[in-house]
Amino acid sequence: MYHLFLVVFGGGIGAGLRHLVNFAALRLVGPGFPWGTMAINVSGSFAMGVFIEFLARRFGGASNELRLFVATGILGGFTTFSAFSLDFAVLWERGEVMPAFGYALGSVIASITALFVGMWLARSFA
Repeated sequence: MYHLFLVVFGGGIGAGLRHLVNFAALRLVGPGFPWGTMAINVSGSFAMGVFIEFLARRFGGASNELRLFVATGILGGFTTFSAFSLDFAVLWERGEVMPAFGYALGSVIASITALFVGMWLARSFA
């Protein structure tokens, strides 16, 4: 039950942060394109890469609780691939086929790249 509490508490933090980033993006660039969700997916993937690599290389004896709280909870609550799917569907249903595919391809490639860059950065400091 304690592990569930860690994930739920961390997830609440991540979801709150996600809301703030989406709100800021909406105010800064408007509702025409899901920039907030894309930024969240890329930065969340980067953070996951850094965290997991540091956990594995620097803190080999780190607790499972820390991983559950940060990776599963905070970062899991922050990253938004379910929102990503909905954003794609909205663009598609608006008839914005090319922006929809650009969004999907850009999000996936940038997120995976960010994860590897985060891992590389963490390894550089190991």
